[in-house]
Amino acid sequence: MKFQVITLFPELITAGASSGVLSQGIKKNLLSVSTINPRDFATDGHRTVDDRPFGGGDGMLMLPEILEASVAKARESGPTRVIYLSPQGPVLTTDKVRKLAELSNVTLVCGRYGGIDQRALNVLVDEELSIGDYVISGGELAALVVIDGVSRFLPGVLGHEASAEKDSFSNGLLEHPNFTRPREWQGQSVPEILLSGNHPKIEQWRRQIAILVTLQKRPELLGAIPKAEIEAAKAFAAGLSPGDKEACGLGGLGL
Repeated sequence: MKFQVITLFPELITAGASSGVLSQGIKKNLLSVSTINPRDFATDGHRTVDDRPFGGGDGMLMLPEILEASVAKARESGPTRVIYLSPQGPVLTTDKVRKLAELSNVTLVCGRYGGIDQRALNVLVDEELSIGDYVISGGELAALVVIDGVSRFLPGVLGHEASAEKDSFSNGLLEHPNFTRPREWQGQSVPEILLSGNHPKIEQWRRQIAILVTLQKRPELLGAIPKAEIEAAKAFAAGLSPGDKEACGLGGLGL
């Protein structure tokens, strides 16, 4: 999959893609991350890419012709979906990440300062996308969030093919707690079921615990979970030992 990022600060994207999951995916030739600097299309000696907004106001706006040239450069590699990272767009979700992972070429536009002339967005951008209801200094960090999230659903990028499917939100629930050595730490013990080797029962236990974790931390996510299953998980919680409840971080559930 090809990611192109239109940004005035390409070094931020390069640094973000140089380690971790993204770096491994790039080394395996499963994805590529490149940048397009709008300043390369400036026509004056100062490499001007923005100007003051009509009507007054704070910040500087990227000139429409500059973004037009940048997007044209991105489209030289073939058809691409152009996405503007903006707090005004729909918030990124797991479902959206999955859909983007089905594409072969995505161009992410990073705003800076006062943003971009709205006419350029009207003509050149396919959609806007937000990573949350807050404002950051520019779209570069948001672009890296999108690239990282999407890359996790590209076959072969993660070390274990099932990893992305078991993460929080992948099945509508938060992920169950996980444990490693030692078996006991700071007075808390690993739940015995996880040491049993009975994998069907372990998976059943993890599903019920995931429902309880979601009920405690993000109950609004449970809308797609059958009520009978939620009630069964509550009954299951009543039978958990105090030690298992503590180890699983379920002390605030009140069940």
